[in-house]
Amino acid sequence: MADRSLEGMALPLEVRARLAELELELSEGDITQKGYEKKRSKLIGAYLPQPPRVDQALPQERRAPVTPSSASRYHRRRSSGSRDERYRSDVHTEAVQAALAKHKERKMAVPMPSKRRSLVVQTSMDAYTPPDTSSGSEDEGSVQGDSQGTPTSSQGSINMEHWISQAIHGSTTSTTSSSSTQSGGSGAAHRLADVMAQTHIENHSAPPDVTTYTSEHSIQVERPQGSTGSRTAPKYGNAELMETGDGVPVSSRVSAKIQQLVNTLKRPKRPPLREFFVDDFEELLEVQQPDPNQPKPEGAQMLAMRGEQLGVVTNWPPSLEAALQRWGTISPKAPCLTTMDTNGKPLYILTYGKLWTRSMKVAYSILHKLGTKQEPMVRPGDRVALVFPNNDPAAFMAAFYGCLLAEVVPVPIEVPLTRKDAGSQQIGFLLGSCGVTVALTSDACHKGLPKSPTGEIPQFKGWPKLLWFVTESKHLSKPPRDWFPHIKDANNDTAYIEYKTCKDGSVLGVTVTRTALLTHCQALTQACGYTEAETIVNVLDFKKDVGLWHGILTSVMNMMHVISIPYSLMKVNPLSWIQKVCQYKAKVACVKSRDMHWALVAHRDQRDINLSSLRMLIVADGANPWSISSCDAFLNVFQSKGLRQEVICPCASSPEALTVAIRRPTDDSNQPPGRGVLSMHGLTYGVIRVDSEEKLSVLTVQDVGLVMPGAIMCSVKPDGVPQLCRTDEIGELCVCAVATGTSYYGLSGMTKNTFEVFPMTSSGAPISEYPFIRTGLLGFVGPGGLVFVVGKMDGLMVVSGRRHNADDIVATALAVEPMKFVYRGRIAVFSVTVLHDERIVIVAEQRPDSTEEDSFQWMSRVLQAIDSIHQVGVYCLALVPANTLPKTPLGGIHLSETKQLFLEGSLHPCNVLMCPHTCVTNLPKPRQKQPEIGPASVMVGNLVSGKRIAQASGRDLGQIEDNDQARKPAQPDPTAQPDPHARALFQFLFLSEVLQWRAQTTPDHILYTLLNCRGAIANSLTCVQLHKRAEKIAVMLMERGHLQDGDHVALVYPPGIDLIAAFYGCLYAGCVPITVRPPHPQNIATTLPTVKMIVEVSRSACLMTTQLICKLLRSREAAAAVDVRTWPLILDTDDLPKKRPAQICKPCNPDTLAYLDFSVSTTGMLAGVKMSHAATSAFCRSIKLQCELYPSREVAICLDPYCGLGFVLWCLCSVYSGHQSILIPPSELETNPALWLLAVSQYKVRDTFCSYSVMELCTKGLGSQTESLKARGLDLSRVRTCVVVAEERPRIALTQSFSKLFKDLGLHPRAVSTSFGCRVNLAICLQGTSGPDPTTVYVDMRALRHDRVRLVERGSPHSLPLMESGKILPGVRIIIANPETKGPLGDSHLGEIWVHSAHNASGYFTIYGDESLQSDHFNSRLSFGDTQTIWARTGYLGFLRRTELTDANGERHDALYVVGALDEAMELRGMRYHPIDIETSVIRAHKSVTECAVFTWTNLLVVVVELDGSEQEALDLVPLVTNVVLEEHYLIVGVVVVVDIGVIPINSRGEKQRMHLRDGFLADQLDPIYVAYNM
Repeated sequence: MADRSLEGMALPLEVRARLAELELELSEGDITQKGYEKKRSKLIGAYLPQPPRVDQALPQERRAPVTPSSASRYHRRRSSGSRDERYRSDVHTEAVQAALAKHKERKMAVPMPSKRRSLVVQTSMDAYTPPDTSSGSEDEGSVQGDSQGTPTSSQGSINMEHWISQAIHGSTTSTTSSSSTQSGGSGAAHRLADVMAQTHIENHSAPPDVTTYTSEHSIQVERPQGSTGSRTAPKYGNAELMETGDGVPVSSRVSAKIQQLVNTLKRPKRPPLREFFVDDFEELLEVQQPDPNQPKPEGAQMLAMRGEQLGVVTNWPPSLEAALQRWGTISPKAPCLTTMDTNGKPLYILTYGKLWTRSMKVAYSILHKLGTKQEPMVRPGDRVALVFPNNDPAAFMAAFYGCLLAEVVPVPIEVPLTRKDAGSQQIGFLLGSCGVTVALTSDACHKGLPKSPTGEIPQFKGWPKLLWFVTESKHLSKPPRDWFPHIKDANNDTAYIEYKTCKDGSVLGVTVTRTALLTHCQALTQACGYTEAETIVNVLDFKKDVGLWHGILTSVMNMMHVISIPYSLMKVNPLSWIQKVCQYKAKVACVKSRDMHWALVAHRDQRDINLSSLRMLIVADGANPWSISSCDAFLNVFQSKGLRQEVICPCASSPEALTVAIRRPTDDSNQPPGRGVLSMHGLTYGVIRVDSEEKLSVLTVQDVGLVMPGAIMCSVKPDGVPQLCRTDEIGELCVCAVATGTSYYGLSGMTKNTFEVFPMTSSGAPISEYPFIRTGLLGFVGPGGLVFVVGKMDGLMVVSGRRHNADDIVATALAVEPMKFVYRGRIAVFSVTVLHDERIVIVAEQRPDSTEEDSFQWMSRVLQAIDSIHQVGVYCLALVPANTLPKTPLGGIHLSETKQLFLEGSLHPCNVLMCPHTCVTNLPKPRQKQPEIGPASVMVGNLVSGKRIAQASGRDLGQIEDNDQARKPAQPDPTAQPDPHARALFQFLFLSEVLQWRAQTTPDHILYTLLNCRGAIANSLTCVQLHKRAEKIAVMLMERGHLQDGDHVALVYPPGIDLIAAFYGCLYAGCVPITVRPPHPQNIATTLPTVKMIVEVSRSACLMTTQLICKLLRSREAAAAVDVRTWPLILDTDDLPKKRPAQICKPCNPDTLAYLDFSVSTTGMLAGVKMSHAATSAFCRSIKLQCELYPSREVAICLDPYCGLGFVLWCLCSVYSGHQSILIPPSELETNPALWLLAVSQYKVRDTFCSYSVMELCTKGLGSQTESLKARGLDLSRVRTCVVVAEERPRIALTQSFSKLFKDLGLHPRAVSTSFGCRVNLAICLQGTSGPDPTTVYVDMRALRHDRVRLVERGSPHSLPLMESGKILPGVRIIIANPETKGPLGDSHLGEIWVHSAHNASGYFTIYGDESLQSDHFNSRLSFGDTQTIWARTGYLGFLRRTELTDANGERHDALYVVGALDEAMELRGMRYHPIDIETSVIRAHKSVTECAVFTWTNLLVVVVELDGSEQEALDLVPLVTNVVLEEHYLIVGVVVVVDIGVIPINSRGEKQRMHLRDGFLADQLDPIYVAYNM
C-alpha cells in the first residue's frame, strides 16, 4: 500500500483489493489524481476514526489462566466438529497468529492457481463420508507419532499486547506467501491494459526476428513508491516480500497472475554469498556453508546416566510362563482381564485360571495338531503370526501365552482388511523373512477376513502362504493328562518379535529374548511400584509397545487386573476410560495424550467423576513434545475431580529399546515436574538454548522421568561416529540394559548399526565394553538426571544443514486459524530429496465443503507461519479430498505410503501450492557473462591450443560437373542406367528449359506418379504431358490473367500433380509462383487467414487453384473468416484453354526470381525467401549428385509440397534429374498409416523422404501391426536411404524407435537419417547414398548451456545424445561463428551455423524491405579471419566435429550437429537452454504426460503439459514437473499449465509452435485444466 498510514488499519480484504485497483488505475492514467483521492477517502472513511488496534486475526479476549470454571470454552471448541486436536498448544497458536499478524500488514498477492470448472465442482455432499476426524495416528512409525494437543494450556496467560510487540520486533524472516487479493480474474486483472498490442499475426509482414522475441513486448517492472522495501528482515530463501501485482500492465487474467508472480519473486532472497566451486563448466551446486552465527554447543561432554539398581525381589518368578502357572494354579479365580463391548459394558472376564488352561490348550494344539505326528508344521523356535482385532484382547492373550508355553515365537501383527492395505505388503515381507507359515486368529476375525468366491482366504499381496488357525476354545482339543508344557527359567531364546514400521515404510521385526522380556517386566514393576491385584485401565493397543508391556506382560507377572478399553468404544464414548477408572477404582491407567484430550472435550456431560484412586497415569506418547499441553489441560480440568499433579507419568519408549524412561509416581506433590522451554532455532542446530517463553518460536518439553532401573543412558551425535554429546547438545538417546530388543530379525547389518553401538568420548575411547542400543529418540539428559525428548529420528528432516522435526511442523500448520478447511487428524509431513537436499512436503485432507479460495488462503498462511516460526520453506503443500490418504490399521495416516503416492504422482490432490523459489537455495551460481573476448583472441587461442577452426564443406560442384557421367566405374549402383544427356543437362540454366528438353528427348518417360489412400495410382505425368499442361496454364495466365513478366502467382492446391503443372505453367509464362497450403475445409476459421496473409504478403496478382477450392474461397464460411472481396483474380485450372502459347518465356538473367518460398517458422513468424533461377538449378544439381539420381531411379516422397526441401523434392528434382517420383500425400496416411511403407515396398524403392509427422504416425499407428504387415509381404530391405526432412535438431528417440520397430520388416538401421535446412538455405545437409553412416555423439548438457561442447560416454550423467544431420551437400561451405561477435569458433564451441553456397536464398521477400536484417541474415561477413566470403546466417546453433571416418573422396569426414534454433533458445540464469531438452525431461516425469512445450515469459519458465488421463491427475503433475526440471536442469519452473491432448500447436513439419502457444496462454485461450503458479 502506498500510504504508510494504512499499515496499522484493519481494512477488510475487499477494501484493500479495491484500493489496489484504484492505485493501478491511477498509475495507468485511467483516473485523475483528484478522482483517485475522492474515491479513496470514500473507501476508507468508515475505518478512519477508530484508533489502531490489534489485527483481527487474533482472538480479542486476553487469555486468563485456565481454571476448571472456564471449561465451557472446550465445549465451544467441540461444536466446530474437530475433536482430534493433536499438537494443540495455545502458546504456539498465539505465536503463529502473531507471526501471521505481521504478514497481514504487508498484504501479499500470491496468484491463485486457476482450475477448469469441472475440476472445482465437488460431488454432492452425501457422497462424502467425513474421514475419521478422531483418528490420531497410532502407528509409531508414522512421522506424526500420535500426540494430541489440547485447546489450551496453563502457559496461555501471557498478555496479548506483549505477544504482538514480540511478534513484530522479534520475528525471524520475511514470508513466502499470502492470501491473494486478486483471485481468478477479478477486477484489477481485467482492467490491465494490453501491452502486447501487436501479436505475431498482426506483425506478419516483418521478417523473422532471429535475435529476440520480446522487442515489441519489452516490459518495464517498476516498484510501487511506498512499498515495503524499507523493512529489512533476515532472509533465507530466494523469494522476497510480495506486493500486489502492480507495475506492469499486461493483457488477460493469465498475464496478470504471472505478473503477480513475477512481482512476488522480484527481489530474490539470496542467502549470503558462499564459496562457489565453479570449474571450467562444471556448475556445482552451491555447497551449504555453516552459518557463522549459528549457535554451537558449549557445554562439557556429558556423562552416561546410570539408572537405579534393579532390586531382585525374592518372590519374583524365574520366567513369565512360571508366573502364569503360579497364578493359574494358586489364584485361578483372580480376574486377569476384563474386556468391554461398544456400550462400555463388561463383555467378558478372563481369570488367571482360564488364561492358564487356555494357553495350555493353544500350546498343545500348535505343537501337536498342525501337520502330522512325523511332520509337525510348527516346532519350538518357529515363528507364528498373531492376527487379532483390537477389541479381542482375551483371545490375543491366550494365544500369546500359548506360544510362550509352546516355545514358539509369536509375531503380533495388524488384521489385514483388504488385499491392498497400506503397508500390509511390507508386513507380508516381514512374515516371509521370519519364515511364518501359520497365523493364529480369533473366530470373529477369521470370519471377517476377505474371502475368495470359493471361501478361501486369499493370499495377501506380498504375504507368504499361511495356514489360518482359530484359537477359540471350541476349536482346540484338550491336552492329554500326561502332557505338560516345559517351563524353563528365562533364557536367551527369542520370546516374541514386535514389528516396527520405518520412515521409508519398510517393516522390521525387533526380537526380544525371554531374559529381556522378564527383566523388562521387573524393571517396570520396580519403576511403577506395581503390586499384586492392582487394577489397571489400558486404552492402548495391546499388541505392541506400552500396551503390550503393561497390559499383557507386566500385569501377569504381578497378577494384576487389566480393564481393556477398545478403540471402537473410545470413538463412541471418549470418556469411557475415565468412567472405568472410577468404577473399578483403578490405581493405574495407560493412555495416550489423544485419549486425555478426547476426555477433555467430552467431560462436561459427566457429574460424578472421581480420579483420586489413580496413583499413576502413564502417558505412552509423553516423549512427543506436543503431548505436554494435553497433560497440562487435563490436570487443570480434573484436579478438582481428585486428580493429583504427581500422578501424570509420561514415558518414552521405542520398539528397539522398549521402555527408555518413565516418570516415577511420587508422594511428594510439592516437587513440580521438569520443564524446558527451548528455542526452536537452537534445536534446528541440535543445540539446547533455554528460552524465555516470550519468543515466538519455542518448544516446551516435559521430562519423561528417569532412566530405567538397571540401565545406563547417554546421548550420541545423530549422524556419523557415535560420539557423546555435550551437555547442551541434542543427540540420539542410547541405552545399555538387559531389558531391550536384541536384533532386527534376519538383518545383521542393520542390527549392528542399531543394537551394537559403542559410544565414544571426544578422545575416541569407548565409554563401556557393553554395546548400547540406539532408541531412535532425540533428546538430552537434563539436570537431576531427568530425560527430555524433543523428537524422533524418524521424523527428522535435515533441510540445508538444519534439523526440523515433522511433529513440530505439523503443530505449526495446525495452529493456523481458521482450521475449518482441513481435518486436524489427517495431516502428513515428510521430506523428499530434490537437488541434493531434503524438501518439506505437507499433505492434508481438505473438508468437502471448503471453497478454493478458503483453502488457498489457509495454505498461504500455513506457509507464512512455518516460515516465521521455523525459518524453513515448505516445498510443496497439497490438499487431497476427504478420506483419500492411506491409513494405518488404527486409523492414523500411513506416512510412507503417502510419500510414495506423492512421488509416483498418484496422490490426486485437489489443491497444490509449490514454493520452489523460496526453498531451493542451492542452485548453481548464475553464469556471469564475461566481457566478450575479441574474435581475434578466440582464433589465436584455438590455434595455440591445437583446436581447428570449425569449418567444413561438401564436395566441390565444379570439378564433378563435367565428368560426372564419365566416371562410370566409381558409380556404386549397377542398376542405374547412364544418362546419355547428362552433359546436355548442365547447359541449361533454367528448369523451364530442362522440361522442354526432356519433353523432346524422352517424351513418354514417366516423371510423377501420385498414389491415393488405397495405394493405387491416382494420376501420373510423363515429360510431354507435363510440358503440354504447363503450356496451357501459361496461356491461361497470359490471356485470362493478363499477367506481365515477373508477376507473382499464388498456387493454392492440394498435394498432387496439379500443383506441379501449375508451377511449370508459371515459369513458362514468366511469372513467379508461390505455393500455398489450401485451407482445411473442416477448419476454415483458423486456416484461411494464413492463406490470405501469404497471398497478401507475397503481393500475388493472381491466385490459381482447383474448382473445389475456388468455391471454398468464396463460401459463406470463408466470408466469416476473411474479407473475400479483397482476393486477387482467382483462376480455376480444371478448365484449361486448348491452345499453345505463342512463345515460352525465357528469363534474361539467371539471378532473376524463380519462385518464392513462404513458411511459418517455429517462432510463429511468417517468412518468405527469394529463390533465383541460378540457385534453383544449383540446388537441384546438388541433390542429384548427393543422392545419385538418374532417370532409371524411383524415389518415394511423403512430404508436404509447400516449402523448403519438401517442395523441391516434390516439384523440381524429377524434372531436373529425370527420375520417377512416387508422390504420397501425408494426409492420406491418416486413413491408411501403412500407405507410405507399402508403396516403398511395392515399388522396390531405394530412396525415400518423409517428415517427422509421417514417421511418428507410422511408429504409433503401426507399432502393433508389424506381424500382419509382414504377412502382407511388406519388405523394406531394399531401402538404402530413408531421409527425414526437417528444420530442427534430429529427433533421435523417434528415428531409433522407428528403426527398431521396422527392423523385422527388413529396414536397415543405417538407412534412417535426417536432413537439415532453414530459411536462408533450404537444404544444407542431406544423407546421400555414398559416404559414412550418420554418427551419434553424447555431449554434456551442462557444458552445452555454456555454449561449450564436451563429449562424454553414453549413459554418463547429464549426457545428451545428438545425431549428425546428414552429409553436407555438394557446393555447400559451413562455418561455426559466434552469433554476437561474428568471429569464427573452434571445434569445441557451440555457435551459429553459417552457410555459403550457390543455392542460398537471395533474401527475404517483404512488403517493406528491412535492409539491415536482410544484409545481416544473407550477407554476413566474419569479423576476423576470412572476412571476404559472404555467408548466410542460419539462425541455428550447432557444432562441427571431425570424425575418424573417410568421405567418398578420401577426406576425413566432418559431421555437423544441429542443437537448436537461436530464436527458441531460452536465456535463463545466464545460461542457454534449449526447450526440447527440458521437454524431454518433463515427458519422462509421469506416464500421463503425452506432450510438453516450454517457453519463458518475463524470466519465468512456463511448462505446458498435455495430460492423457482423468482431470483428477492434473495436480499430480505439478510437483513431478517441478522436481524433474530442478534435478536435471537446475531451473525453477514458474508456471505449470496442464491442458488437454492436442492443445500444443504443431506445424506441418511436426514442430511445436511454442510462441503461438505462449500467445494463446497469455491471452487466456488454452482452456487449461489447471494452472499452478510456483512461488
